Amino acid sequence: MKLDVRVYHIETGKPVVVLNDEDAKDLGVYVTGRVRISHEGKSITTIADTTSTFVKEGEIAIFGGVRRLLNICDKCIVEVSETSKPQSVEFIKKKIDGYTLNEEEIRAIIQDVVDNNLSNIELTAFVTGGYVKGYIMDEIVAMTKAIVDTGQSIDFGDDIMDKHCIGGVAGNRTTMLIVPIIAAAGFIIPKTSSRAITSSAGTADTMEVLAPVDFGVDKLKGIVNKTNGCIAWGGSVNLAPADDRIIRVEYPLSIDTEGHMLASVMAKKRSVGSDYIIIDIPVGRGAKVISEEKAKDLAHKFIELGKRLGVAVECLITDGRAPIGKGIGPALEARDVLYALDNKGPADLIEKSLDLAGAMLELSGKCIQGKGRNIAEEILKSGKAKEKMKQIIEAQGGDPDIKPEDIEIAKNEMTIISEHRGRVKYIENKIISTIARAAGAPRIKSAGLYLHVKVGDEIDVGDPLFTIYSTSKNRLKEANNLAYKLYPIKVGGIISDIIR
Repeated sequence: MKLDVRVYHIETGKPVVVLNDEDAKDLGVYVTGRVRISHEGKSITTIADTTSTFVKEGEIAIFGGVRRLLNICDKCIVEVSETSKPQSVEFIKKKIDGYTLNEEEIRAIIQDVVDNNLSNIELTAFVTGGYVKGYIMDEIVAMTKAIVDTGQSIDFGDDIMDKHCIGGVAGNRTTMLIVPIIAAAGFIIPKTSSRAITSSAGTADTMEVLAPVDFGVDKLKGIVNKTNGCIAWGGSVNLAPADDRIIRVEYPLSIDTEGHMLASVMAKKRSVGSDYIIIDIPVGRGAKVISEEKAKDLAHKFIELGKRLGVAVECLITDGRAPIGKGIGPALEARDVLYALDNKGPADLIEKSLDLAGAMLELSGKCIQGKGRNIAEEILKSGKAKEKMKQIIEAQGGDPDIKPEDIEIAKNEMTIISEHRGRVKYIENKIISTIARAAGAPRIKSAGLYLHVKVGDEIDVGDPLFTIYSTSKNRLKEANNLAYKLYPIKVGGIISDIIR
């Protein structure tokens, strides 16, 4: 069937076209069916939507990606024909029915995810099937390998170190201390990090306050060759595109499929050739992992997956009941990091970073067991970590002499005070992040909040709990209202809970 093209300069993220209902019927195509578009010797398979009004009979609406691939313009004529769904759709149905998928079937699904051959409904079915039915270790290994093979890989050499945190803890910028400590110890640690999705800042957001984080592969390799380390945004180097697309489906559904998560973490680490990996699993109220039992089970799976992939993995189960550090939001967290590199920062941020860095040094086998933390502490206290961080900042295009006081914090502020006397029992990570986001973080890097108390502190009525910072008075008011509505900091006595 020949149809007239109507070009719309809209990016859809997938190869999508829109047909008139009558043309779709003639082709035998329904919503999310496939059609083959051909023009001057070039062809592409696209996902079809249909309409009775948006597109006239005899026309086809084509969007940004398809237009560029076929190099077509408005009023061009294209040949349109029906084509079959990819075979991976049958494998997705097989998983939904509860069957175990083999390596070839998983690889076919992941390849079609990367190639944008699956409709949103089909990709959602894949994510949901894995969430409901789960994966055995053979499937997780196959998925990890497929995600690595369908993305960019970077060879940084041998004995590469890395770390990952399961997440859920506000603040927690340990990466920005661990990287310079490990790099100063003479090891290579090319850390690719994420931006915030639901939190008030990701490591990449915070590092971006100090230096650019968006680099191509060659630039990234140059930085690491020069300094032994980097703190860059992983999305800029296309390390695991299948994983990014899967996460975009999981997020609105508020589901975190364990098999996908394990494959996601390990695939990104293998993409940069990591040989020694420390996994931080925070546990507690408000963290992603609630129970220590679940944390131990997850740790065993990470270790087993590492063995199957030829990677040394060690997991640390850490306290996730409250934020780490005092600043929440990119600029405030960057200040915490710089103070910590001067050995003046929040004690919990420093102590946790030293624990993780010490474990990483011992995992490498280049350090006597039980001595790793001492070595990490000496590197931090001596100023070697600070000097290494300055080198990394400069190599990434930032000002190596930046001081904590140089970092701009939003001018509008409001301090929330305690209405009770007692001990700080807990600080809700998720609510703290929600308030910081309402203030404008992470999009506005100078926005966020600063904690004045920690769990266990004894406080009185009127004592400051935290200060909110925002560039907008309206945002500040919204964040303030949330703070009094949600009460992220619980102050009380010895009662642990009330059951009604």
